Amino acid sequence: MRLEKFSFGTGDRFGRQGRAQLDALITAQQRGVNIAIVWNKSYREHTIVGTSQADVRREADAAVESRGYTGAYHVDADHIGMATVDAFLDYSDFFTIDVADFIGERGDDRDLATFIGKYEKQCGELWIDGIAAPLAISKEKLRHVAEKYLFATKHAADIYFYIKNKKGSDQFITEVSMDETADPQTPEELLFILAALSDYGVPVQTIAPKFTGRFNKGVDYQGDLASFATEFNQHICVLRNAAGSFNLPANLKLSVHTGSDKFSIYPVIRKAMERHQAGIHLKTAGTTWLEELIGLAEAGGSALDLVKEIYSRAWVRFDELCAPYVSVIDIDKERLPVPETFSRWHGPRVARAIRHDRLCPEYDKNIRQLLHVGFKIAAELGDPYLKALSDHQEIIGTNVFANLFDKHLTPLFL
Repeated sequence: MRLEKFSFGTGDRFGRQGRAQLDALITAQQRGVNIAIVWNKSYREHTIVGTSQADVRREADAAVESRGYTGAYHVDADHIGMATVDAFLDYSDFFTIDVADFIGERGDDRDLATFIGKYEKQCGELWIDGIAAPLAISKEKLRHVAEKYLFATKHAADIYFYIKNKKGSDQFITEVSMDETADPQTPEELLFILAALSDYGVPVQTIAPKFTGRFNKGVDYQGDLASFATEFNQHICVLRNAAGSFNLPANLKLSVHTGSDKFSIYPVIRKAMERHQAGIHLKTAGTTWLEELIGLAEAGGSALDLVKEIYSRAWVRFDELCAPYVSVIDIDKERLPVPETFSRWHGPRVARAIRHDRLCPEYDKNIRQLLHVGFKIAAELGDPYLKALSDHQEIIGTNVFANLFDKHLTPLFL
């Protein structure tokens, strides 16, 4: 199975917005750009919401059937490991193998020696087409890469072959994720990570490295755009070299796990794609859940009351909700309005606080981040929340579509 040049991964916490999401991709297709949609959901999200990967597959298939869609679409087992992969096997055709937890764990000495011996002939200045200066490769750097990443790549291979044995080699797309770690990978590291994946027989089609800067949940990129641009362009060139040098799939491309709404890097990504004629896989995480809240706030009445209740409960349970995401959120708790204040706001005011519009003076990144990680509250509400989604699907769907098409797809591809 071959992943398309452009693909867009979109989350849907409660599985109700598949049609609106697909409509955004169909509209892009009608305007001349074919982008595969990839519905993604992680084991942690399933556990919190009380769903399974079968639900994601049903949502995707139902959306496709209802729209008569004939383009490419996939269902992603998002950030799986060996302990969680079984729950995704029957319903996924895209597997994001997450090995970040194994980075830095030292592998077998014989494996290290074999790897270094194989690639030490690369030592010296290594010129990569598209990168202005040569990569400086030394035996010490090779040893550093081997000691830091070889065990993680071997673990990725173990998971890949487990999936292959269950599904068959041509029945799924393989992504390797190394983004949820402390330090960005250098071009040299990325090159030899890919070499190791090839050595272990992993036909990786997309890889998600850690990029410079902060990719906090639900808010814009925080970091130096010039540094990101240099890094992103170098990584594209490294991937192209690796595909040819290490017999990896020719469609190998970068995956950017944005945590949603990294609007300021989109022009950088688009310029790099056009310059190198490269593809991209971009994953947006929980944007859809926040668009549901915006739609409910705009609907007013009991739907607005529900949003206020969710915020109130999230504010009280701040530490609990934020703990799993502490490395990817930056909330100033002292600047969050107390629930009594939030409860007095009318629907448009609530919607403006949540909606990611950096030019709006009432947009509040602290509120947005808290609600981003607060979907557990809506899951606990259960039927009342799901009924509100059904009752107000039209206004919610309008927000979901506009967010994906206007704020994501258009600046990236159109």
